[in-house]
Amino acid sequence: MGDPRFLLLQARHDDDPMREQERRCFAGKLEVDPERIVCWDLLKGPPVFSVVAEHEILMMGGSGDFLVSERDLPQFSGLLALLVDVTERGYPMFASCFGFQCLVEALGGEIIYDPERTEVGTYDLTLTPEGEADPLLGHLPARFAAQMGRKDRARKLPPGAVHLASSESCPYQAFRLEGKPIWATQFHPELSCEENRERFIKYVANYEGFANNETATATLERFADSPHTADLLPRFVDLVL
Repeated sequence: MGDPRFLLLQARHDDDPMREQERRCFAGKLEVDPERIVCWDLLKGPPVFSVVAEHEILMMGGSGDFLVSERDLPQFSGLLALLVDVTERGYPMFASCFGFQCLVEALGGEIIYDPERTEVGTYDLTLTPEGEADPLLGHLPARFAAQMGRKDRARKLPPGAVHLASSESCPYQAFRLEGKPIWATQFHPELSCEENRERFIKYVANYEGFANNETATATLERFADSPHTADLLPRFVDLVL
């Protein structure tokens, strides 16, 4: 299918410059014009499915100020209901970070707040045997670098989720839904090293224990390139369309 249309669900405040940055990042990795990505403000509530169906692919990324563990996003239960509907219909979807966590919560998994295992920066992930055989992640090296920025993590994946990758601090870093065109990653394949650094600088005050200058400087030094994840999003589009 040529020129697919994307709907990007966003959980960011109106004055947050990361709203537009997120759109640009997804567009850059997808290699499409940003105008092909329509943004939906989740702070005003989730869309109905008929709006989702006006696009070929649904996408959901991170969140600077909201936590799935706190359920503090306005109309959060409505978002979870939409995600259940999307998965039951088998609608193509890719979710990263906050989106990954929302899918886990919606489908019967468990998300917890775990600040002691916060991952922000660039981390090495390891594919599971299922990940090595996965049609999307299987082309990655068995161990690869990825961009991270999270405080919540999954303690349990939902039924029907195929576990694809883990890190030292976070056992569940990626999954697909069995028999569905739906993948989710705790890491950010839409972000480059520099884009992730920009994101951390904007949200540093939200990371417990990271806001002082010494800690923030040390964290910024941990950011590195993650070349192997750069083509995950266009590969996803090729797979599902």
